[in-house]
Amino acid sequence: MNETSAIIILFAAIFTNNILLSNFLGMCSFLACSRQIDTAVGLGTAVTFVMTCTTILNYAIYYGVLVEGAPLCRTDLTYMTFIVFIAVIAAFVQFVEMFVERFSPKLYYALGIFLPLITVNCAILGAALFMVIREYSFVQSAAFGFAAGLGWALAVVLIAGLRQKMNYSRVPVPFQGVAITMIVTGVMAMAFMGFAGMVDIQ
Repeated sequence: MNETSAIIILFAAIFTNNILLSNFLGMCSFLACSRQIDTAVGLGTAVTFVMTCTTILNYAIYYGVLVEGAPLCRTDLTYMTFIVFIAVIAAFVQFVEMFVERFSPKLYYALGIFLPLITVNCAILGAALFMVIREYSFVQSAAFGFAAGLGWALAVVLIAGLRQKMNYSRVPVPFQGVAITMIVTGVMAMAFMGFAGMVDIQ
């Protein structure tokens, strides 16, 4: 069992081990939905909520069913980890999509196809897999899921603000669009690496 404090995991997952800027997970929706701050905030909130809830659900299912259920079935059920995690994420995202459509139609249409595509956001699956690989407890997993989502949201909101500023800048033609976004993302990743000496999670 990993003995790292939940507070350290919380801080590290946001800054020193940001799931997007350190592991580059969830880049597709990061690039596509970071043109406007409002859209970035909405997507970041949705990803944080989904990542927190699915990490907790996947923890319960992994240790309560796939691991604990193995002796009852006399077989190792952990080989179903990927399938189960993806199914849980897909079902939960469907719930979030219906909720957002019902209570915030403006955000629903602003996010468009990228809201259901949270299902295939590899950052969310990555958080669940890191939870298993690092042998986190329930509290650690909940803290990691929330902080990883918050770190992803922070990164997407920061790049959205920078991209809006760049609309009024003289960006050379070859670097306009995705190219300058990737360059700025790389600089942001290096900036976040400045926190690396403070705390780290493995």
